[in-house]
Amino acid sequence: MSGIQLVLRALHHGESHLAEELTTAAERHRADHEVHHVATDLAQWSREHLRRLADTGRDHDLSLDEPPRDTAWIPAPAQGPLSALEEKAAEALGHRPEPGLLLLRDLRDLHLGAARNSLHWEMLAQAAQAARDDDLLALASACHPRTLRQMRWTNTLIKTLSPQILTSVSRVRARKGALPPE
Repeated sequence: MSGIQLVLRALHHGESHLAEELTTAAERHRADHEVHHVATDLAQWSREHLRRLADTGRDHDLSLDEPPRDTAWIPAPAQGPLSALEEKAAEALGHRPEPGLLLLRDLRDLHLGAARNSLHWEMLAQAAQAARDDDLLALASACHPRTLRQMRWTNTLIKTLSPQILTSVSRVRARKGALPPE
């Protein structure tokens, strides 16, 4: 498998994961209309990237219609079945995480996924330039700016929401006796 095929496969995997995570976050934070609607729109961008990657993959003798089999070199997503199980167990015991903290965690994970994709788009663009592959460069040039926009959105929300959420959680827990008073 060529280096370009590896990057195309990694991008396909990453965009698929990001689309799924954006959709999950949109549903989890449905009450926050901005998060719900923007995350839904951004997930659609990732799905469009998937379609374009699949088309380009065919031009490079690569089938991207199914999830890749060899993803050992791709970092695992931050969350797995164990953390989902822990979350459900905590809810059953009445230890529900603060909604704001869940939102910050989701935004962090979305940002990291978009950053990983951004790096792969950059690698693809550089390889396309080196190979003088105009179609591949056009793909990266069209999709990478949207990935950067996904990162800017998550970063802006993290900057905006972190101060209020993180300081209010500390105050609430201190009042409940979970934290020593400041």
